[in-house]
Amino acid sequence: MKQRSLAFILVLPALAFGHAGEPLAPHDLWSAWEFDPGVVLPVALSAILYARGARRHTGLTLLQRTCFWTGWLSLVLALISPIHPMGEALFSAHMLQHEILMLISAPLLVLSRPLVTFLWALPIEWRKALGRWSKTKPIARTWNAVTDPLTAWLIHAVAIWVWHVPYLFQLTLRSDLAHSGQHLSFFLSALLFWWAVFYGHGRRAYGAAFLYVFTTAIHTGALGALLTFAPHVWYPAYRTTTQAWGLTPLQDQQLGGLIMWVPASLVYLAAGLALFAAWLKESDLRLERTQLDAR
Repeated sequence: MKQRSLAFILVLPALAFGHAGEPLAPHDLWSAWEFDPGVVLPVALSAILYARGARRHTGLTLLQRTCFWTGWLSLVLALISPIHPMGEALFSAHMLQHEILMLISAPLLVLSRPLVTFLWALPIEWRKALGRWSKTKPIARTWNAVTDPLTAWLIHAVAIWVWHVPYLFQLTLRSDLAHSGQHLSFFLSALLFWWAVFYGHGRRAYGAAFLYVFTTAIHTGALGALLTFAPHVWYPAYRTTTQAWGLTPLQDQQLGGLIMWVPASLVYLAAGLALFAAWLKESDLRLERTQLDAR
């Protein structure tokens, strides 16, 4: 068993770097899983911590467990599966990867509320120390500031638009550091955004949360439309990599724009409708309480 494990570990680098310096071709797709330790280790650690903490966290619901593991699997799909190297050959695949991170992984992980479960996986002394640290004024103030709905909305919007500037987007195709920075900023800003939307100021802020989701759908949809209807290619790095997939560079860009525009807008629409329904329900409950108090 140990020999098999060692052999698997030795094969990982070959799988990870088998297409280094070459754009991915269709016949290489299913063997193009990437096992970058900087990605695999944090993703695996999160799964281990959650699985360990879930055994101790008695208040965990089935919905929360389902959201976490579905979100976790979508992270694996976006960052470790062939979608990742495919993004170096196709802009549309790159866009699909980003949308998975921001519109599937991030909201599902936020809905699972995994931080408490992670803490349950740690020794009790560590949990107490982290609890005290999280309640210190600098940490509490910083957290409250970045999770303010308007602030989180702005951070997320800036991350999306800035990284689609042609120079910076092309930089991510040449630099692993820039590529990692892009993914981190998309994912972390999306976590902040969805946390602020769902939990920022409690149930009383559902109306404002609906507005933030709606405006995000508008500005991301606008960016998707610009990419779809642009008469020229924004990212020249893809000019020589799309032909093997049966697409011209402009068609590939149009497909990427449509992914950002249509399916993404449907996700925002679903989230917005859910928040709007919750807002109406909460308004009705407040009205009923007011009427009861008046009696």
